[in-house]
Amino acid sequence: MTYRCFNVEIADHIAHVQLKRGAELNTMVPEFWRELPEIIRDIDANAKARVIVVSSTGKHFSGGMDLSVFTSGQSAGTAAAGSKDERGRTRANLRQGILDIQETFNVLERARMPVLIAIQGGCVGGAVDFASACDCRYATEDAFFVIQEINLGMTADVGTFPRLCHLMPEGMVKELAYAGRRLPAKKALEFGLVNEIFPTQEAMLAHVMGVAKDIAEKSPLAVHGSKVMINYARDHSTADGLDYIATWQAGMYNPEVDMRESFVAKQEKRSPEFADLLPLRKGLGAV
Repeated sequence: MTYRCFNVEIADHIAHVQLKRGAELNTMVPEFWRELPEIIRDIDANAKARVIVVSSTGKHFSGGMDLSVFTSGQSAGTAAAGSKDERGRTRANLRQGILDIQETFNVLERARMPVLIAIQGGCVGGAVDFASACDCRYATEDAFFVIQEINLGMTADVGTFPRLCHLMPEGMVKELAYAGRRLPAKKALEFGLVNEIFPTQEAMLAHVMGVAKDIAEKSPLAVHGSKVMINYARDHSTADGLDYIATWQAGMYNPEVDMRESFVAKQEKRSPEFADLLPLRKGLGAV
């Protein structure tokens, strides 16, 4: 499959999804919003990989939403010139349109495998929404993050605030949201937004691929369970999280398979070999 915005390579259980419009600052043109969820859903639903790495090309990771999205006149909820469409119904469509756009990044969070993102240069506007939906973030020393929407006269609405407030101190999120200032990579590391920073994009990507390799060698079912539990615990009380992990283990815990393989492999001084997750089945055939 050929995409306008992405290159996709899958090898050794690692899917590498790379933004490829570096000369155009990897702005998020209309195709971006269709292609990304299509790519992630395909990898997830068909169990094509055990971990996903997202990287970019060019000087900047992404300049955020492309202006063509705002100026095309096709935005959901925007009535055409001279339209007599009732305002309430038009606004209801706008709300649904925003929810549809949010789905582009929700799929990263819902994917059964971890998503690691490698950021160089500018991570602007919608790119912050993108990054905050991933499991782990890595950056070059020259990287910076900007909640650009405030500089355009609007409120960020694709996922920045619901997720960023779990990743950084609230006061700093508010300062970035209100003032539209750049957050340098060093500060992003101090505040916990990124896991680690690197002097070059090459060094960063080598490290991220190494982390991906380590993840790919673990039990895909155990990794999937860990992602589900961490995300659930983030959004619920401690008591709810403890109850849910008990329920998950009651259904998915199977020591006779993956745990047995890990013990046997250690005894035989070899790497364990785990089965991939199963492709998802939809409809009545899934039950």
